[in-house]
Amino acid sequence: MAGSPIKAALGTLEGRAAETGNELDRISVRDLVLALEIGAFQAERGVPQRVRFNVVVEHTPLPAAQDDDVDKVLSYDMIVEAIEAVLAEERINLLETVAERIAARILLDPRAVRVFIRIEKLDRVPGALGIEIMRSRLPEDGRVAPLAARPSDPLARPHPFVVFLPRATLAGPDLRRWIDAIADLDKPTVICVDAPGLPLPEAGQPLADRRIALLAIEQMAWKLAGQDRRCVVVDSRTEIDWAMKHGQISVWAPSKIVLDARDKPVSVSPIDLTRWFAERFEAEALVVAGDGPVMPGATTIAGPEGLQARFAADAAGEGCGRTDRLGRME
Repeated sequence: MAGSPIKAALGTLEGRAAETGNELDRISVRDLVLALEIGAFQAERGVPQRVRFNVVVEHTPLPAAQDDDVDKVLSYDMIVEAIEAVLAEERINLLETVAERIAARILLDPRAVRVFIRIEKLDRVPGALGIEIMRSRLPEDGRVAPLAARPSDPLARPHPFVVFLPRATLAGPDLRRWIDAIADLDKPTVICVDAPGLPLPEAGQPLADRRIALLAIEQMAWKLAGQDRRCVVVDSRTEIDWAMKHGQISVWAPSKIVLDARDKPVSVSPIDLTRWFAERFEAEALVVAGDGPVMPGATTIAGPEGLQARFAADAAGEGCGRTDRLGRME
């Protein structure tokens, strides 16, 4: 009689043998300890801590053992690579989020049927603080679902059309026309805004000054959203992904993504932030709207009417050259 799946996957060897109740095989990575920055509390920022990973993947029986062919086996590297990819993507606050993303990546492999994940922080208390999850593509009757029944890739993301609005454009009489032109493109668009022109208060401490600069940019983002209801402020990767998939015009509030990032931008100037954002999200194109600063890799469009003319022409193959995702001419 089948017992607890969690005990079968993450318990002792004897316990797993006693609890086994299906015909799936397992591979595992156990007691992998990595030092990383994680946690929702301010005291956990900038302080690496040890985190232990235990991952078990159940899969349909493979012919690797009979054929002694390494190319037919479900590789342990797949588990490690899934962990590393999730941790490299951005700084994450919750162990639960890390576990969910690792499970989603692993289950993209058509041979993986069910995954068990235990993640523990080792430095918060004398023992360990952790979570356990089980994610599966097994239906209730326990039989393996056919591959066609698997959901689409939950990590697939569209590539945004990134538009930088300089201060002069934000304060100019053509702002509404610019938003009209962006909406008419019918692309998943993220607007990055310039900082206000007023001098910012200085705390004399790098982390505090960085936050002040980011908050100043966010003030401009909220001002734009208040001026045009088609623009919605977003501050997390999840919000941006959802907005792109649903055709929303997003205005990026940078604090969360920048502060959580592992590969932080060289500075928090609006130009460096916009360029960093476009590269990080693999932008389809990067555009400076109106008279603004020179931005490497960006296409500068003088007026709103030029936005549709330029990028509609590119889409139809009428432009004078093909552009890569950041608008550079090849």
